[in-house]
Amino acid sequence: MTNKLARPYRLAALKLIYLQGIVALIAALITFLGWGVNSGLSALAGGAVAVLPHLVFALYAFRYMGASRANQAYASLKRGNGLKFMLTIVLFALVLKLYPVVLLPFFSAYVLVLFSGLFAPVFFKH
Repeated sequence: MTNKLARPYRLAALKLIYLQGIVALIAALITFLGWGVNSGLSALAGGAVAVLPHLVFALYAFRYMGASRANQAYASLKRGNGLKFMLTIVLFALVLKLYPVVLLPFFSAYVLVLFSGLFAPVFFKH
């Protein structure tokens, strides 16, 4: 059961993930137009490896909020962070093992999507 106090924080996290997904798609499209299909798909895979663990974290970690649920909030943040870390490793391993990625677009899109989170306050003013 989730806490209603956590809803605004979960929505803010989902807005960030939405922004990161858009950045990933734009990076993949630009890479596709400039360097071809394999590079574009590699950039898309890099963006997906960055966005999917953040989505899992946001859905899992922001379930509880408030003083009465402090232990549950801490535990869900801790577990969410662990899941995000493990999912990132698994996605990197799967993509690099099963798909012939072009490494420069893959890692460039990954880093670009992660850095887009630093600029989120510019896009999401209250």
